[in-house]
Amino acid sequence: MTGSDHFLWWRGHSADRPRDDRWTEIGEEAFQEKERRVTGRHHLPGPVPDWAEDLFRVARAAFIADKYVRRTGVRDRWTRRISLAVPVTEHERWQSAAVRTHLTALLQILTGDLWHVDFRPLTVHQVQEAMIFPDDPRASEVALFSGGLDSLSWAATRSRADDPRPLLLVMFREIGLLRLQQRVYKAVERLGGHRQVMLLPMSQTPAGDGSGLRLETSSRTRGLLYAAGAIRAATAHGVTTVHIPENGQLALNPPLTPARSAACSTRSVHPWTLGRLNALLTAVGDAGTAVRVVNPLGRLTKGEVCKAGRDAGLTPSDLESTLSCGKPPARRSGGPRIANCGVCFPCLVRRSGLLHANGTDGTQYEALPWADDLPFDRGTDWRALHRWLLSRYSLTDVLTDTPLPPDTDPAVAFDLIRRGREELARLLQIADRAKAADAA
Repeated sequence: MTGSDHFLWWRGHSADRPRDDRWTEIGEEAFQEKERRVTGRHHLPGPVPDWAEDLFRVARAAFIADKYVRRTGVRDRWTRRISLAVPVTEHERWQSAAVRTHLTALLQILTGDLWHVDFRPLTVHQVQEAMIFPDDPRASEVALFSGGLDSLSWAATRSRADDPRPLLLVMFREIGLLRLQQRVYKAVERLGGHRQVMLLPMSQTPAGDGSGLRLETSSRTRGLLYAAGAIRAATAHGVTTVHIPENGQLALNPPLTPARSAACSTRSVHPWTLGRLNALLTAVGDAGTAVRVVNPLGRLTKGEVCKAGRDAGLTPSDLESTLSCGKPPARRSGGPRIANCGVCFPCLVRRSGLLHANGTDGTQYEALPWADDLPFDRGTDWRALHRWLLSRYSLTDVLTDTPLPPDTDPAVAFDLIRRGREELARLLQIADRAKAADAA
């Protein structure tokens, strides 16, 4: 990529350092946590194949590049040009045209940026060996567990499955929200199913880049890092499928306005994204340890996911204790110790889903989206949603955003969005009643 603006290389061996002075060195010190917590080096029952370690390193490098290169510094304040160099053990495999095509397309759809990734041989093997305990049980299922409503519903459902082998939940710790995540996990344990549920906590907090400036606030590659961590754990357990639970409504994430199309809205679990990730896994993985990622909730709305959680034994209080927010107040310096802001789009979808399943929503939110005293900038998502719900939405709209993979039926996707719109429309009724009450 001639003329790229930003060059970052993940340190392997000092002799691998690019000779060009434009390259910025990154590595393990780019994370706040010790390496053991970042990699989730906890009681793995088997070794991790080299390709899975390579994938995790590539995902870590892309995540740090995504945070270190600020969108405010580019002309359109969004699209960056990033060159990344990463050392890998399976060098010839990563050099293939198929791998480069799938990885570049994946990063581009996730972030909306122009990426060029080079791979160097890992001349000094620096992979931290797993603490292998052969007597530890091997899981038969692996799923990401964020502490959110969707992952709780799926974990609760699968914890009741008639399976003698454990369910492994891979959780990435959220700064300021760890107690909430642990409380949500306890809700799964309280169900008391016969199946053992194991938790693998991992961390991924980026450290500063030494400039003293705030890191990039968007984090479109975080989902890829989470998925790579779960894939790595799955290979150690001999599991060939990783579940990434996300309601289909937010996985498709139809843009509320033209300005939010494609990567301007999060697409980390979009069917196209998962299709590209699976193509990449096929290209880099070994035949005997190949892994696929799937979204088991991809055909359900938020309300339907909430109902599934209730059917699995969760209480309304269990569901209300979860995290859905895109910008949790608890993450902000000096912000209130509240998990959900109540006004971002994920919070609006959450509200509609809980109302659909429970008839009420007792979640403590920071603010009401339709409140008259809400600052103008914080009401952006509510106004966009209001206009979107009052506008016509057709099958053409589904097809003109992010493309769907060949195995996804557009009519099914459209019907899913239609049901989600019906759930969300209830918020308009509540807002109208609230305003009428205030005016009375």
